[in-house]
Amino acid sequence: MTTTRETSSLAFLAGDEYSIPTYRVLSQDGRLVEGAEAPELERDKARRIYQAMLATRVMDERMMAAQRQGRLSFYMQCTGEEAAVVGATAALDDADMIMAQYREQGALVYRGFSFDEFMNQLFGNELDYGKGRQMPVHYGSRKLHYMTISSPLGTQIPQATGYAYGQKLAGEGLCTLVFFGEGAASEGDFHAALNMAAVHEAPVIFFCRNNGYAISTPSIEQFAADGVAPRALGYRMHVIRIDGNDILAVYRATEEARRIAVEHNKPVLIEAMTYRLAAHSSSDDPSGYRSRKEEEAWREKDPILRMKRWLAECDWWSDDEEQALQEELRREVLETMKRAEKRPPPALGTLVTDVYADVTPALQRQLDALEAHIRRYPDAYPKGASSLDLDVKGRADASTDQGGA
Repeated sequence: MTTTRETSSLAFLAGDEYSIPTYRVLSQDGRLVEGAEAPELERDKARRIYQAMLATRVMDERMMAAQRQGRLSFYMQCTGEEAAVVGATAALDDADMIMAQYREQGALVYRGFSFDEFMNQLFGNELDYGKGRQMPVHYGSRKLHYMTISSPLGTQIPQATGYAYGQKLAGEGLCTLVFFGEGAASEGDFHAALNMAAVHEAPVIFFCRNNGYAISTPSIEQFAADGVAPRALGYRMHVIRIDGNDILAVYRATEEARRIAVEHNKPVLIEAMTYRLAAHSSSDDPSGYRSRKEEEAWREKDPILRMKRWLAECDWWSDDEEQALQEELRREVLETMKRAEKRPPPALGTLVTDVYADVTPALQRQLDALEAHIRRYPDAYPKGASSLDLDVKGRADASTDQGGA
């Protein structure tokens, strides 16, 4: 729709007249801010949310340490953004589709993805649902309605619009929520997705985690406007900006966004203001582009600490429960990691399965050539050789017994 209202006054608009406030419910001390109304959140669900946030934090800490020890090739943490991810997920129907960027493991934790399932993917072993084809943290779960993550930035955003449009046609009262960072909002895919969703009235929630940095580029250098939220107005889309470290604000806003999406087939944009307390990834050193003072200021706004204080205010959580859960989580993460890294890799033949309904002759020829090469040089490919039942260790032992190097 294009306006046809006319004026004889020459006046340009720069967008300064649009000021989007930040919705907040919970103060850092765990109490409601003045005039705020808490969402209807039952005790058991609130505890489940908190436990998922804490489990995500513990797993992230342990797996980053494992990467530093050389036991894992790569890792990305959700640290500091747990409320945004878990809170939004908790406000959805469990059958709603989630399309993640790569820092939303908390959504899977909340929906019941086990530590074993996480570890199998991280180590790419024979039980990995992706059969070792993806780098670590690229999870996916059909049973939990969590689309498998892909590395190219922003591709999941237009995919979410298309999937949500399909949900609309199916008429089952479901929606799609897509996570992305403010850096991904600079991709052309973002604008194409919002325009398509608005025009075709798709039930999709665009959830932007504005964590301050697109890897090393601060938000102030990414856009001249007031963040990402005002862009929704250009597409005549419902929009809200929230305190992404406030679990109650995240939950309530997403709950309402889902109602709008499902009941009215209208897309919604949520911009959650949060902060990435960890490095962008295990390959990043944030000390090169931000100060310790800045990080410490945001640690005071830790979303887990804020929710813990609120639960204590409600008499729904205790220090004893906290200590017991932390110890249990650390033990479980360590045990499952040890199991996962000992499991063998996927069988070599799985390289060509699930690509086409039937393995094509070209793929089969390539696999046959690869197997022949590994059989000829098994010592150079120990994992591939073990998949072909070639005893590389036995060959090495025999060589040693015979005085070989």
